[in-house]
Amino acid sequence: MLLASPAAAQEPATLVALGDSLTAGYGLAPEDGFVPRLADWLEGHGAQVEVRNAGVSGDTTAGGRARLDWALGEDADAMIVALGGNDFLRGIDPAESRENLRAILQTARDRSVPVLLVGIDASSQYGPDYEAAFDAMYPELGREFGVMVEPDFFAGLRRDGAGLAEARDRYLQPDGIHPNAEGVERIVDQLGPRVLELLEAAR
Repeated sequence: MLLASPAAAQEPATLVALGDSLTAGYGLAPEDGFVPRLADWLEGHGAQVEVRNAGVSGDTTAGGRARLDWALGEDADAMIVALGGNDFLRGIDPAESRENLRAILQTARDRSVPVLLVGIDASSQYGPDYEAAFDAMYPELGREFGVMVEPDFFAGLRRDGAGLAEARDRYLQPDGIHPNAEGVERIVDQLGPRVLELLEAAR
């Protein structure tokens, strides 16, 4: 039996961050985007990982599904899936979004790539039935596929009891949608421990 060399044993894991503008780092200096800040956080916590930015501004779950094979490449060890915000903004039927996410998760399962599924907390803009269906798809898909779930990408903005209005004013860009640099830092602090769990599952 051949043993792995020390160099091979220390090869960084490849983590793919599949998402939209929130992942891509819209409106921020390159070093302040979600992926670079997450990579720094993980390195600071001892992880050996290359975080690949597969975020495309404006992308929907359908777009993520269409480019999934390209995003994963041949060497993905783990994946963050953070899609759905643009589906909600466009009022896309949650059943359609659910099927796209299901297809993404099925591909990840087929390739033995562990996933952290990151949701978006929908508002009542399209009525209570839409909101309930949208919010339910993340935990339900998580149970169906046995993947880790973080229900709300923005949960870190409301730590320490910050209200929605306060979080929006302090941690979002003027468009009221995308986090500023300080907001990204809080989001990464919230998601970082879950990503460490994901990388442990990928070992």
